[in-house]
Amino acid sequence: MLYQIHRYPAELIDVVRLAGGARVVIRPVLPQDRDLTGAFFRSLSSSARYDRFMGPMRELSAELLQRFTDIDYADHLALVAEVFAEGREVIVAEARFARRRDPAAAEFAVSVAEAWQGRGLARLMLGKLACRAAAAGVQRLEGETLATNRAMLALARKAGFTITASLDVGGVMLLQKIVRAPRPGSDCSTAEAASLAA
Repeated sequence: MLYQIHRYPAELIDVVRLAGGARVVIRPVLPQDRDLTGAFFRSLSSSARYDRFMGPMRELSAELLQRFTDIDYADHLALVAEVFAEGREVIVAEARFARRRDPAAAEFAVSVAEAWQGRGLARLMLGKLACRAAAAGVQRLEGETLATNRAMLALARKAGFTITASLDVGGVMLLQKIVRAPRPGSDCSTAEAASLAA
């Protein structure tokens, strides 16, 4: 699919302090982030990659890496959270939405490195994603996860998603949330994102 590339949404760049005091930069992904994105997914445990892709995945293919980093920032938005370790950037979390054929709906996904879980990062990134999706006219965020993915199900519950069992695929849960448009002039700040993820 060919996208019309929109302006890079620099207003979504944010520096946050997580529980425990760690400083993290959240920003939209760039095409030059392919190596960083590949390294992030390789750093996840095999079970975490299985949960994210609902199947075995050792690493992202070149085609998938391109699809994950060459985005239009309107119908497909990806946010990464990064830290600087030993003078280099390291992605520790990733969240994205992609609009479905029905323009009122978008599929979402969130992944957080195991060492960074439990600090509120997934919830914050999901809130920012929901805010930006709603501002783009999305009315529903939808996703699927395995019934065994307790972390994702807990996040979805806290963020107000409805959770139902798939009638088509056994062991798969469907996640859905109606998202409300942010206030006029909103930049999907951390505080607003936190409220949207509640």
